[in-house]
Amino acid sequence: MSNFKKLYDEEIRQRLQLEHAYKNPHQIPKLKKIQISSGLGLSAQNKTYLHRAIEEFRKISGQQPVITKAKKSIAGFKTREGMPLGLVVTLRREKMYTFLEKIVKLVLPQIRDFRGLSTSHFDSHGDYHFGLNDQLTFPEIDYDSVEQKRGFNISLVTSAKTMPESYALLKGFGFPFCHT
Repeated sequence: MSNFKKLYDEEIRQRLQLEHAYKNPHQIPKLKKIQISSGLGLSAQNKTYLHRAIEEFRKISGQQPVITKAKKSIAGFKTREGMPLGLVVTLRREKMYTFLEKIVKLVLPQIRDFRGLSTSHFDSHGDYHFGLNDQLTFPEIDYDSVEQKRGFNISLVTSAKTMPESYALLKGFGFPFCHT
């Protein structure tokens, strides 16, 4: 069992129950899934670039990514229907908590001039979205093997109904928020 799963079961659930006075234990917010995505753009046409991106995604997430493809042709963007454009991975259960622990304890502290994550990135459903500029902050990625930096979008989907509930849940996991 992951350390963060144990932390959630033993401490965060009880703290949230007391803070928000939930009557039913199923009302307590929990993390449902983490979705990691990256748009590769037209460079996804290059097979070696696409394979390297897939391999880096696999190292970072511990799971095989799904290649997202264009749904229709758009001449202005030089895309055709079925053309690969990006990668996406959805993490659940143990892999989700392991990835979350890696983000909080290893990746975010390594970002240069990091002052915390903005609290304005919560949506109306209680989910949190943020981005990373490059893959070099992950410990699995070797600096010498990287030819081009790739950014990531990370979405933390929770069962929380409001932003304050979701904020309390993520703060319990140790997310470094700054108040902007």
